[in-house]
Amino acid sequence: MNRQLKNISRKRPLFLAFLLVCGIITASAEDGSRLDTTPLSTRKQAISFLEKQADLRPSNFWPNVNPVIFIQNLRNNLEDPLSIHEGKSTNFCAYAALSYIPLHDDPLGFIKFMLKIYKEGKAIYGKEYFEPSKEVKLAAGTLTFKGELDIRPADQLWFMLLADHFKGYLNFFDKQYNPGDENRLWAAVNFAKYNRMVRKLFNYEVTAVGSDLFKPGIRDMYEYLADKLATGIVTLFVNNVNLYKRNQTRLKFGVPTHFVILLAVEEVDNKIAITYWDYGGRTRMLITERFFKKILFGVSHATKKTADAR
Repeated sequence: MNRQLKNISRKRPLFLAFLLVCGIITASAEDGSRLDTTPLSTRKQAISFLEKQADLRPSNFWPNVNPVIFIQNLRNNLEDPLSIHEGKSTNFCAYAALSYIPLHDDPLGFIKFMLKIYKEGKAIYGKEYFEPSKEVKLAAGTLTFKGELDIRPADQLWFMLLADHFKGYLNFFDKQYNPGDENRLWAAVNFAKYNRMVRKLFNYEVTAVGSDLFKPGIRDMYEYLADKLATGIVTLFVNNVNLYKRNQTRLKFGVPTHFVILLAVEEVDNKIAITYWDYGGRTRMLITERFFKKILFGVSHATKKTADAR
């Protein structure tokens, strides 16, 4: 009996140390779960931080991006997030659409990343490490004949950075940037790729219905969209050729080509009124549910992760 007590006494420090280590590991896991939240900040914080960068020097990594215009572009995005524009005849619409998310919920995080990648040529955003190709670094700031995008070098940098980093099956045969690729499959985004970018960059909980080929089986379009809009950010994946048709009865078969951010949805005289962000501004359209279902291929719903939800 005495021998057993002596053995327990000798092992007690080791046992206590084991419990302590377990306790630390458990606490770390709990802290980690609390940290797995969606980063949030305010526009005021972002503008205050940006104002301290007035003496930003030209970047050795982005030789064609003027620092003064770069800062002004970022300032414009903060003051009017809906003004961001993918440019004329480009495949940047998905990158412009997802930019709505950080500019509204975490503008400070977005600005910090943009300044770091500009100064150092590499940076981490969310779960992704970015170190763009030499071709992209040289091309940003040089795009022309793209409308509003011509005078927004920060947006050029941001869009090209995302296209260079994230790849989907549409980019399989065009992975390396060459002049003019902003209009080609190099910059294209499929539905799964869009949702992956939102998860990886901004740490949202993303649920999606629909696909690149098959439409979502939504019975009551208004009820479904109103419910999703009340709890998060909603992106619609649509056929934009048919979206802008004036004659909704002459609808031809199409494929999804465009991402828009849904801002509001209403029922009006047996039709659905949708307000969405697109091409640098708001658009309100009154359409029938039948037509809506024909042009809609995907609905992406992004909700914030909070400590309370864990």
